[in-house]
Amino acid sequence: MSGSYDESAAEETTDSFWEVGNYKRTVKRIDDGHRLCNDLMNCVHERAKIEKSYAQQLTDWSKRWRQLIEKGPQYGSLEKAWAAIMTEADKVSELHQEVKNSLLNDDFEKVKNWQKDAYHKQIMGGFKEAKEAEDGFRKAQKPWAKKLKEVREAQSVLGQSCVPSLGSPALVAPKPDFSAPRNGLWGAHSTTRVPPVLLQTQEKYEKVLDELNKCTPQYIESMEQVFEQCQQFEEKRLNFLKEMLLDIKRHLNLAESSSYANVYRELEQTIRMSDAQEDLRWFRSTSGPGMPMNWPQFEVRLGALAGDGLGDSHPSLSSPPSVSSHDRGQTYSAEWSDDEGSNSFNASEANGGANPFDEESAGKGVRVRALYDYDGQEQDELSFKAGDELTKLGEEDEQGWCKGRLDNGQLGLYPANYVEAI
Repeated sequence: MSGSYDESAAEETTDSFWEVGNYKRTVKRIDDGHRLCNDLMNCVHERAKIEKSYAQQLTDWSKRWRQLIEKGPQYGSLEKAWAAIMTEADKVSELHQEVKNSLLNDDFEKVKNWQKDAYHKQIMGGFKEAKEAEDGFRKAQKPWAKKLKEVREAQSVLGQSCVPSLGSPALVAPKPDFSAPRNGLWGAHSTTRVPPVLLQTQEKYEKVLDELNKCTPQYIESMEQVFEQCQQFEEKRLNFLKEMLLDIKRHLNLAESSSYANVYRELEQTIRMSDAQEDLRWFRSTSGPGMPMNWPQFEVRLGALAGDGLGDSHPSLSSPPSVSSHDRGQTYSAEWSDDEGSNSFNASEANGGANPFDEESAGKGVRVRALYDYDGQEQDELSFKAGDELTKLGEEDEQGWCKGRLDNGQLGLYPANYVEAI
């Protein structure tokens, strides 16, 4: 309520806009508009943080599972299809990062700049636009409010004058009907003696009421004029925020993004390209019956006997067969003789008593190449990458492990099916 007018005399008030001071709801709407701009900016900023967090979670998830897939036992085209899910996550992460950038760099900044242009803060507080509306309403309402105050005061005085004094029955009269014509104010009691002061009070009341009614049209016109100015200002805010919400929707709706659709189109193509039969053929040729094999056959190692003074015409049948470069560690006895047992010496004797296949002998063993990456889980296990070469020093045990040596001299165990002979 305005501090310029005393409304304590009002007997009945309504919530109507036309009541004194009720224009303040319209003025408050201007202040609310500024606050709503702040609320929208906070809303956009929080959503941008969510988009950023989701993008980072997708990236972390993709990195972790890509490593697990690469180091895991899955192979072939299905491995690529599985890894394509990680590629999808990386691309979607980038799209959500773009959403975050659009929300902050476009939407947030647009609201901030519009708010700055539309609302102008005053040194003493508040906004210039709200102050102008407040002054406009107060100026339009002041003359009418002044007359209204006079009417209510006159009405109150007239009402009090109609109350009879105690001990004066001659002045008893019913409550007057102020809406009736002057001549019929007292109704059936018109013959009652009415004090002149009461008639004067009635005349004053009717006079100020007439003056109020005369200034009411001007009051209505002035108030509506200021109100329409506030409506125009609010219309600009409503239309602007509507456009901003549409922009925000466009940035959030990845379903309408061609880049987003391409991500899943490429993902589906990659998955459909996986071929179970091709993967089975690959495994058969690299780890199954389709692998090449240098089957044992009769061979004579003449050079091994030359150091003992035996000629080339005395072949030794006690030496083990040579191991093919494709052999994955086929073991043979270090000592064996011909069927008739006529040979009286063995390979150990021909080499000065040393076992030529001793696992720990430097330079001995079979060179192999890693098919997959492997990270040793225990201290006695080797670690290597696909394509690395190492030396196989022993045969596969019952658990599927082999002993080997890396080129840096490190000895350890590794899964036998993770390598192939060179």
